[in-house]
Amino acid sequence: MIRLKDISKWYSNGSAKAHILRHIDIEINEGEFVSIMGPSGSGKSTLLHLMGMIDDPSEGEYFFEGESVFTLKEKQRSELYKKHIGFVFQAYHLIDELTVYENIETPLLYHKISSAERKAMVADILDRFQIVGKKDLFPEQLSGGQQQLVGIARAVITKPKLILADEPTGNLNSKQGEEIMDLFTRLNKEEGVTIIQVTHSEKNASYGSRTINLLDGKIAL
Repeated sequence: MIRLKDISKWYSNGSAKAHILRHIDIEINEGEFVSIMGPSGSGKSTLLHLMGMIDDPSEGEYFFEGESVFTLKEKQRSELYKKHIGFVFQAYHLIDELTVYENIETPLLYHKISSAERKAMVADILDRFQIVGKKDLFPEQLSGGQQQLVGIARAVITKPKLILADEPTGNLNSKQGEEIMDLFTRLNKEEGVTIIQVTHSEKNASYGSRTINLLDGKIAL
């Protein structure tokens, strides 16, 4: 599904280069649950953002389902992202002015989906995530765990093949964190969704089938 070939990322600092990632080679197969670990500043989130097409590398190649991502025009890349990828953020990134229902519906507005179909899809997700009773509330009225549930519901409503999760339990207590990780496990095992998570937690990493360790922007062997 994903192939990163000799990916490097740096920022110019005067005449010097400040490297974030160095010569990354990774292959991830469809249906895998992969954890990316490493100390702060090791390049984990940057790597995830590159996979999610939110950022570009300084050099290297990225193939998604056999397509060379960085040779695509911006509109084509955006379509690829919207069709196949769901992103879950540590800080939830919900829209404060929208209700739970409206936050979950938002990604569907970028697809050619009728109002009736959108309504049915949101109703199904609300039921699956057991948050029907929260649908008219605003993010500030929810606990951290509930906000993260809404964030994940929003990420999966378009039925993406790939979920990218950046420290998805970082702001949650241990019980809420376990619930979120159990949910990811179900999505992976029952629905075949490929999941790549960035985490500091050994426990969370253990939910994955494989762990990639980063150190100083390189894959630690």
